[in-house]
Formats: sequence, structure tokens, C-alpha cells
Amino acid sequence: MPDAPDDGRQTINQPDDVSRKWRDLSTPCLIPALVAHRLGTSRQNAHRWYHAWQHGGRDALRAAGRAGRRPKLDARQRRKIERALLQGAQAHGFDTDLWTCKRVVIVIQRLTGVRHHPAHVWRILRQMGWTPQRPERRARERDEDAIARWVTTDWPRIRQERPAPRRLDRLP
Repeated sequence: MPDAPDDGRQTINQPDDVSRKWRDLSTPCLIPALVAHRLGTSRQNAHRWYHAWQHGGRDALRAAGRAGRRPKLDARQRRKIERALLQGAQAHGFDTDLWTCKRVVIVIQRLTGVRHHPAHVWRILRQMGWTPQRPERRARERDEDAIARWVTTDWPRIRQERPAPRRLDRLP
């Protein structure tokens, strides 16, 4: 399971790759605009990195790391949660095999002791690659044989050939 999210954000352990590449490319003879083109970034970023490099050297280009709190769940705990989710909701004592955010909160708290808000659990599930799935709504009394019989016998009788539409331009 990758630690880096797929939405372009950095994680705590992931350095800023573009500025690191700039640091590796940067020599006094390289023009910031050329570096920006090679790295696929804006010229403004390249100039900002160039000025930081001029004033502080290569160390000034190091990534500061991710801002904000560290996640409450580490990679091992997330793998443990994913294994539990793959077992199904009924394996964890729920009546149906449908996962809801509230149920996932309960399972996470049981397995790790960490309590999350259901809205945040949705973000965690998205980072783990889970997508929303809705079960088909069908009546419990649905009789597939009766439906098939109706489609083959009654429906052709009901669906008759429609008469040709009357054209308004041919009215007397």
C-alpha cells in the first residue's frame, strides 16, 4: 500500500521532487526558464528556487516536509483495516454486508483504538482506493420467473405496432 496519496499532495516522508530535481540540475550556467521547461513547472517557481539557491545554496532547496498533523493511522494499521473491510461487514457483527462510514468508524476503533469522524473515514477510504458502491434496490418479493414469463408472453401483446403518425402538412 503506497504511503503517498494520488491527488498530488505530499506526505510527511515525501520530499518535493521538483525542487530536488532543480537542485540537482542547478548550476550557475543554467537559466531558470530553461530549468522550468525541463522540469515542467512554472518560471515563477524556477526563479523562486534560483533565488533561494543563490542565497542559501543547495540546502535552501530542501523540502520543508508536509505541514499539518501526522496521521493517526500508520501504514500497518491501514493494512489491518483493509483486511478487516475485505472480510465483510457481517464478519464484524453487522446485520448486512453493507459498509457505511459509521460502521467503518466502529471497526477502526475496535482494531486500532483510534476514533475518527465518519466524514474523515470517507477520506481515509478514498486514500486506500475504496469507492462508493450502492447495492441495487430490488423488492424482496421479486419473482424472476414471473418477470421472464411476462416479458415473453404479455409484453409482445401489449406492445403493438403503433399506427403511422399523421402528418400535419397533409390535412385538408
